[in-house]
Amino acid sequence: MDNRKEWALCREELVSVIVSLGFPAEFGNQIAKQLGSPKAMQRMCGYLNNVKPHSAELIADEMLSICTEIDRWKEKKACEEANANYNRMLWEGLFDDESEE
Repeated sequence: MDNRKEWALCREELVSVIVSLGFPAEFGNQIAKQLGSPKAMQRMCGYLNNVKPHSAELIADEMLSICTEIDRWKEKKACEEANANYNRMLWEGLFDDESEE
């Protein structure tokens, strides 16, 4: 599925759930924009359908929690990649030194 189409479908679903809880559609659009990815929007829909929060603050708090976890995951992956690159450079450097001798 095209990424834009998937994003639009997830946004529509999220907005629909938020509207069904009695909040304005624009609030749903802003939440979708902040979450950014279809997977994050699906997670938010799951939260909304299960918890059925009665305040915008609870919805915003969950959105911030999801965004924080995504940021932590991205940071972890960046650190793992940097570590792998560092280890590769060390490994290649060890073999370059041995071949010169």
